[in-house]
Amino acid sequence: MQQHDIDWDLPAPFTIEIAVRPEDTDRLGHANNVVYVRWLEDVSWAHIESLGMTWELHEKTGKAMAITRTEIDYLASANAGDQLVLGTWLTDYDGRFRSARQFQLVRPSDGRTLVRAVSTHACVDLKSQRPARAPKEFAEILGSAVVAGGKGL
Repeated sequence: MQQHDIDWDLPAPFTIEIAVRPEDTDRLGHANNVVYVRWLEDVSWAHIESLGMTWELHEKTGKAMAITRTEIDYLASANAGDQLVLGTWLTDYDGRFRSARQFQLVRPSDGRTLVRAVSTHACVDLKSQRPARAPKEFAEILGSAVVAGGKGL
């Protein structure tokens, strides 16, 4: 199986590798839409943790970035046994409350982009679950990680 160069939508994505398991598939035989959402969450957490926005920091500040919207375009099916690469970028941060993230799911064996997605997030207080201003630690991490040219808020 030949590996194709991945044509990423934006430069230098943070990536994780995904092996599609039989239990990830639905009655149609391809990865279920719920599984794609889980993969988006997995890569999002891995990315922010790699930037230093660990769960310990969330607990210390009492704040977290909660998803407010996810938009997913399913372009081609993933099937059991497929080896995939999911890339993500932080594409916007308003400096106070909201951030945006872009995703691209690729099957390297044929170079196809299977999914493109965008999510928006708002800072919330962990106890009250109400909107809250992002702590300075979040602002520094998110602000420095934004990649230009992506889909914003």
